[in-house]
Amino acid sequence: MVSTYRVAVLGARGVGKSAIVRQFLYNEFSEVCVPTTARRLYLPAVVMNGHVHNLQILDFPPISAFPVNTLQEWADACCRGLRSVHAYILVYDICCFDSFEYIKTIRQQILETRVIGTSETPIIIVGNKRDLQRGRVIPRWNVSHLVRKTWKCGYVECSAKYNWHILLLFSELLKSVGCARCKHVHAALRFQGALRRNRCAIM
Repeated sequence: MVSTYRVAVLGARGVGKSAIVRQFLYNEFSEVCVPTTARRLYLPAVVMNGHVHNLQILDFPPISAFPVNTLQEWADACCRGLRSVHAYILVYDICCFDSFEYIKTIRQQILETRVIGTSETPIIIVGNKRDLQRGRVIPRWNVSHLVRKTWKCGYVECSAKYNWHILLLFSELLKSVGCARCKHVHAALRFQGALRRNRCAIM
């Protein structure tokens, strides 16, 4: 049986969220920053260790606020489908404090507008542009401790430019949404290793 997971990718302008998605899907990176102005939908099938997982990746433009109800969600074309995903990836630029404040606000709004009685929707916080480490504005330990211990969210740092930890991010995503075959402690390592052995591919 093929599992399907809907994932929303959110972040302030210029943090590289679309670059992360394109690096994951197409193994490519562009130095030219093209702002996301409309919602984009990607439908890859991830084959991992012989098992297929369909992903519906929704790349959203920066939003002013998370929609508080379904009516507001569908009234704005940029927000359609945002409340019904299985997981959220919130991306910030490790060199930009404002971008971290943005995802901090969005995360809080997600928690406040979540439908009571539904299962908890996983949130993964992603610090992009690790290749610009020297320009970091918040120490990594501080962010990691806040996100993991206080927010109870997953945390990954990556570099879309150099394709560093991009696979790790999406393997963590599969674990967070309850993929039974991904919950082993070494799943992320096997996921990356599988790609090198041609046992994992994006179709």
